[in-house]
Amino acid sequence: MMAQNKSLSTQEVADILHVSKSTIYDLIRRGEIRSYKIGRKVRFTQDDVDAYIARSRHENDTRSFKKIETHSTLLTPPDIEQPDIIISGQDVILDILANYLQQCDINTARSYLSGFEGLLSLYQDKVQVAACHLYDGSSYNASYVRHLMPGVPAVLVNLSYRIQGFYVQKGNPKDIHGWDDLRREDVTILNRRVGSSARILLDTQLKKMGIPASSLRGYDHIVKSHLTVAAAIAEREADLALGTERISHQIEGIDFIPLMKERYDLVIRKSFLETEAGQTLMTILNEPAFQREVTRFSGNDYRDLGKIMEEV
Repeated sequence: MMAQNKSLSTQEVADILHVSKSTIYDLIRRGEIRSYKIGRKVRFTQDDVDAYIARSRHENDTRSFKKIETHSTLLTPPDIEQPDIIISGQDVILDILANYLQQCDINTARSYLSGFEGLLSLYQDKVQVAACHLYDGSSYNASYVRHLMPGVPAVLVNLSYRIQGFYVQKGNPKDIHGWDDLRREDVTILNRRVGSSARILLDTQLKKMGIPASSLRGYDHIVKSHLTVAAAIAEREADLALGTERISHQIEGIDFIPLMKERYDLVIRKSFLETEAGQTLMTILNEPAFQREVTRFSGNDYRDLGKIMEEV
């Protein structure tokens, strides 16, 4: 019995499932496998692994909210009931929010689109809430909402402030300290896909600094998520990559170089706030129980959680 419940490392779980460590971190991000932390280390029980394997053998996921296809064209499968609300974004806090909504009898689905794609889907009325942290060179989110959702009144409701920075190999062997290190010929990066918030931040900084993207080694090497890019740095696939501080606490073998604080908001149509689902959403965001649960995540600043920051 003790052996059945022993603590398993990420590498051990990867070996059991015959996948890479990066795949395990992706499963954690999507909420498909349970895990826990001991200090900064991610750990699993054998029961967690067995439960994941059992769920994978069934066509119907037993999670309390539905996952919707995450490509730029977002569709609701015809064999499921149309949700009251689809929340777009990639932070685990959004999964917690979806579960709270589901417990309030609000039929809720999740989409894991980037911030840019999420705003386009919100404009097309394919989702009701889109999370984003899009930097325009001086501020976050509002200018993108105005340009990508012309004529659509919306509010920006804060989720958190997060520290963006560089993931570097443990011990920082290349002595990387900031944006200027992108000028170095001996530094290789990992990039994120077009439309992701990290990619937009990188491209904006390169333009401000007058650095041609073609001069960066690894600029065309694309990795899908904060977790997978951090894991790739730990495995020494490159020297640095952009990501959030909180994820750096979950991955062994990397250090984090803080660069700037970003504002992470939910963008919501004003008209949706008048619906029962919209009103329930705002109530949950300001509930002490919900706020206590999300503030357990280290590395984020939640001082304005649930506050309307701007109307556009």
